[in-house]
Amino acid sequence: MSRIGKLPIPIPASVKVSIGEKEISVEGAKGKLVSPSFEGISCLEKEGQIVLTCEETSKVFRARHGLARALIANMIKGVSEGFTKKLEIIGVGYRVQLSGNVLNFTIGKSHPVLFTVPKELSVTVSDPTHFEISGADKQLVGQVAADIRSLATPEPYKGKGIRYEGEYVRRKAGKSVG
Repeated sequence: MSRIGKLPIPIPASVKVSIGEKEISVEGAKGKLVSPSFEGISCLEKEGQIVLTCEETSKVFRARHGLARALIANMIKGVSEGFTKKLEIIGVGYRVQLSGNVLNFTIGKSHPVLFTVPKELSVTVSDPTHFEISGADKQLVGQVAADIRSLATPEPYKGKGIRYEGEYVRRKAGKSVG
């Protein structure tokens, strides 16, 4: 049995969960998320909690047990609290502007780089070098943040680029004379 899969998932009062045969949908203040059901894992709602049980004993199903619990818990947290990723831009002349749902990056290239944000997410630009991505779907927030970071990954010599807030970039020494 999975140690994580055995833990019950508490359901906040503001979240509505509906468990179907083929999918599980969670609805709350931040939106609605739907996930397909996992084969070999049964999901029951009782006493304000969701309990997952693994019907099979093979290694694959035991691994899916913990995965299913983690995905459902992330869905519940996402629709009630939401997820955010904060990013910062380091470099002289590097900046970002938000117009509608398009981020306009000036990141040391010969042209501005445009990035269209999915409609499920919201982006706030606090100043030209700091912005945050927020939404209900943890996977989508993380993927969009990774895609934006890949536009200009932090380089090790001067540290210029787009990075997560608080991310440490190991710096290298430049050329030495002599």
